[in-house]
Amino acid sequence: MNLLELSDIRFTASGRTILTGLTLTIKAGEIHALLGTNGTGKSTLANIIMGCEGYYPESGGIYFDAILLNSMKMYERARLGICLAWQEPARFEGLRVHEYLTLGAATEPPEVFLRLVGLNPSAYLDRMLDRFLSGGERKRIELASVLAVRPRLAILDEPDSGIDMLSTDDIIQVLDHLRSTGSAVLLITHREEIAAAADRASRLCGGRIIATGNPRQISSSFKTRKCISCDGMVRDDK
Repeated sequence: MNLLELSDIRFTASGRTILTGLTLTIKAGEIHALLGTNGTGKSTLANIIMGCEGYYPESGGIYFDAILLNSMKMYERARLGICLAWQEPARFEGLRVHEYLTLGAATEPPEVFLRLVGLNPSAYLDRMLDRFLSGGERKRIELASVLAVRPRLAILDEPDSGIDMLSTDDIIQVLDHLRSTGSAVLLITHREEIAAAADRASRLCGGRIIATGNPRQISSSFKTRKCISCDGMVRDDK
């Protein structure tokens, strides 16, 4: 069953076409890697799915659990269970880390999520979310908060999500945790070894998906920079 469907998405900014004829599906509970070089529109796609200000498709449809999202505000999409790990995590002055990680409906103690992102709970639970935390620490704590809310769809845009600060083994552990809670994940990356941990992968080139299928095969084609197709048709690599 498809949880997320993007059909024939087109997006233009400052007179430049960034996405054109983009079609992508993500199944419920699936880890789906999206591979693409810098400037191909990966982060733009993440913002369009989340409904960030100024990121609405000019044409095409975004469906989440068969609900059309095109005109929905970001907070409305969040209520449906879509979560995006931000490039610059919000700072909650005066809020401690353990309080931040228990704002939602977490069913596990915050220590669990801190360990998953490589932070020692005893060193961080009582820390304040403020300017004394480094950018890397904030990103890891933001990633821990994504795990805590158990989203139906988590969008992890490397390196903005903090995923790139973890070892490959730790990333796989994070993905396994999300999978175990029933979350689907759109993992946006340019690293083949991370994409290999996904259930499926897609390759973004020229503002459209040019192939979807086995993560290792998609990663291999991306690594060699060999074009699979330039006609906008999705090729399923079995």
